[in-house]
Amino acid sequence: MLKFFYTFLLMLGAVYGPVARGESVLFLNPGKTDEAFWISYAQFMQAAATDLGIDLRILYAQRMPELTVAQARLVLQGPERPDYLVFVNEQYVAPQILRLAEGSGVKLFMVNAALTANQISLLGERADLLGSLVPNDEEGGYLMLKELIRQHGPVPPGQVIELLAFSGLKITPSSQLREQGMMRALAEHPEVRLRQLVYGGWTRERAYEQAKLLLRRYPKVSLVWSANDEMAFGAMQAYSETGGVPGKDALFSAINTSPAALHAKVDGRLSVLLGGHFTLGGWALVELHDMDQGVDLSHYGGRDRRIPLLQIIDKAQARRMLDMGATPDYGVDFRRFSAKGRPTSYRYPFSLQTLMR
Repeated sequence: MLKFFYTFLLMLGAVYGPVARGESVLFLNPGKTDEAFWISYAQFMQAAATDLGIDLRILYAQRMPELTVAQARLVLQGPERPDYLVFVNEQYVAPQILRLAEGSGVKLFMVNAALTANQISLLGERADLLGSLVPNDEEGGYLMLKELIRQHGPVPPGQVIELLAFSGLKITPSSQLREQGMMRALAEHPEVRLRQLVYGGWTRERAYEQAKLLLRRYPKVSLVWSANDEMAFGAMQAYSETGGVPGKDALFSAINTSPAALHAKVDGRLSVLLGGHFTLGGWALVELHDMDQGVDLSHYGGRDRRIPLLQIIDKAQARRMLDMGATPDYGVDFRRFSAKGRPTSYRYPFSLQTLMR
């Protein structure tokens, strides 16, 4: 039966790293094997693992949280357990994974979405939960709308700027936080009227169908806020079919640095692009490698950290990131970021600026 399940997981997109050399890490990737963001995320992790001598394995859950839990059960209760399990609290699966990990001997680390305040109060302290790295999702949603409004420019008194918003999933922490940031920016700009917010499920196809209806309902929309690039592309396609020109007749925004999004920023179809959080998994491996060598993260910024990775990307930076993506190891020596042997004043320089030096 166990062999059957492992075969099933492989059919759903298991990806294995190099032959074991050092500590072993398994990453439960919540995305799909054809999803640009999670592919780039895994590639950056693999580049870090290769530099650091980590045996990295990756299992994709195809956007099915129940599969993430099934994968965790097999790994945590199976005969070949990794030293470390890295996972995302996508759709709030963390409590189930923590329960499965009890007594397994596997150390845990969370990325992108950590435990919520309610989950922490219910679960309490766990010695096997080493820490977490999450991005500035709320700030990202805020900055994206602020920049859209800035680029649009002021309107005469009594006139309004019409906005459509495409969020991800109601039960995804990153989606909720980005949406909250957008609402914070909206509260600062009474001249902007949010006509409707819909949940595009992170997908181009769903956002396209939604946008076709919404653009007929609100033909004067001039700003479109999207929580990721795929939904932005769906909305842009629908807008183009109305005869409008994205980047000229209406301004579109997105989060993620997929090659398609970077090209859209360079050619002006995307007016506002934020990104940088695809690096979180790689940075997490730097910290895990340090902990494996006895480094105490509490001396170097803390075990649980929110990193301001989401930032506005201009055209020059988009071109630079396209060049970086063409380099197998992203041109980064991950070993030089280690805190081992450094004074306690050292802080991990995890940022896009660090990559683009």
